Amino acid sequence: MLEPDHDRISLRRQCDLLGLSRSTAYYRPCVENPAHLALKEAIEAQYTLTPFYGSVRMTAQLRRGGWHVNIKRVRRLMREMGLSAVYPRPRLSLSNQAHPKYPYLLRDVRVDRPDQVWASDITYIRLRGGFAYLTAVMDWCSRYVLSRELSNTLDAVFCVEALERALTISKPQIFNTDQGVQFTSGAFTRLLESRGVAISMDGRGRVFDNIFSERLWRTVKYEEVYLHHYEDMDEAWACLARYFAFYNCERLHQSLEWRTPHEVYFATQEAAGDPEIAGAVATPVGLRPPSVATAPLGCVHLNSGHKWS
Repeated sequence: MLEPDHDRISLRRQCDLLGLSRSTAYYRPCVENPAHLALKEAIEAQYTLTPFYGSVRMTAQLRRGGWHVNIKRVRRLMREMGLSAVYPRPRLSLSNQAHPKYPYLLRDVRVDRPDQVWASDITYIRLRGGFAYLTAVMDWCSRYVLSRELSNTLDAVFCVEALERALTISKPQIFNTDQGVQFTSGAFTRLLESRGVAISMDGRGRVFDNIFSERLWRTVKYEEVYLHHYEDMDEAWACLARYFAFYNCERLHQSLEWRTPHEVYFATQEAAGDPEIAGAVATPVGLRPPSVATAPLGCVHLNSGHKWS
């Protein structure tokens, strides 16, 4: 939006009109040190494989792989990335004590139909110059991914927008998340409550309460993310859009009797006689690759507040 070479309006005045600090016009993001980034990628890959590894065991594993690191550096990087070993313990990070917490509603519950339970979670996506954050809304029964968002910050906005798009397709009886600040925020919980959706949250230290989301991230990373090096968020968004279209409409799941998530999710809704959902069978919304026609369905979020598809 800024035009440094404008012949009538100075750059200072342009910044004033846009409500921006003038230093913003001259800021150029620093590219992370390649060796430092490679170590982060190694930690993230190992954590995806063994989420029960803490900093001590992670350090030992990295040393076996040829990395010359000490535990202080590994612990600091894991803290920066928000990674911690999965095991029961009295306190967890990434929660806000001021936000209300909801009980876990799915213990001993049989999930046997679409739109009975949806779930959402956040994971890291590595870029050549850093990391981005990916969130997705998934139907537990069919494994269908209803929406997803990519952001370079961990604010609640991109999670709320992913939920809003998913709710344009249908709505669940129960929505399950962890106790992260994005999901306990008022904007997120009020949206669910306004639609009459029961809110369920994982117990502390119980990673298996949201096991289907964890399996989704493992699949996405091993079948897509680890096979590519995304230059930036635009490339990551485009590649992930293609992968999720494949995941929903072509990838066969053994647990679904070798059917696709799209077949299970929409076929069940069509059989129930829901004309709105049945009409979506031919063109599953929210999971198409970005284009002019589908721009509102998914956005890359930047911390400046701007976004684009």
